[in-house]
Amino acid sequence: MVERDVFQPFRYAVDLYVAEPSELPPTPGASPPGELLCRGAFSEVSGLEATMSPRRITEGGRNWGEIQRAGTTTFGAVTLRRGLTSCADLWKWFDAVTRQADYGLRLIGRITVHDAVLAGTPRTLLTVWLLNALPTRFKGPDLSATASQVAVEEVQLAHEGMFFEQAEA
Repeated sequence: MVERDVFQPFRYAVDLYVAEPSELPPTPGASPPGELLCRGAFSEVSGLEATMSPRRITEGGRNWGEIQRAGTTTFGAVTLRRGLTSCADLWKWFDAVTRQADYGLRLIGRITVHDAVLAGTPRTLLTVWLLNALPTRFKGPDLSATASQVAVEEVQLAHEGMFFEQAEA
């Protein structure tokens, strides 16, 4: 039996690639797309959500409710919190998109969820791919000489779609 660690602070590995969405791996286990821009580990990932707003169609003669059709899907912003990575790479990307007029610099994000295993190498449980990610918020750590701080406190990413890749059992 494998011992499980109750507290493993950085279970979420995040890789950001400069690539086209068409370069995403179509099959599980395929090599990552494009050039790796940044790699890090975070203790919290939130905002993995999608919402579809149905289109309602009212039809003459149909008095018992409306017809429901699939409508536009929107995706929530993904927030990465308390991470260890190179602040410089994430900041350069945020700065390029917001101040240096490189508005088209979108990245492909890969979030890998690792099993909390005390002994041995943690195994991948799930991989989440983000399409055309755009940084919308960057928060560095508080600077204090008496505290041990992480490299990045929070990064928020807007994106145009996501898909999940389940690890093989």
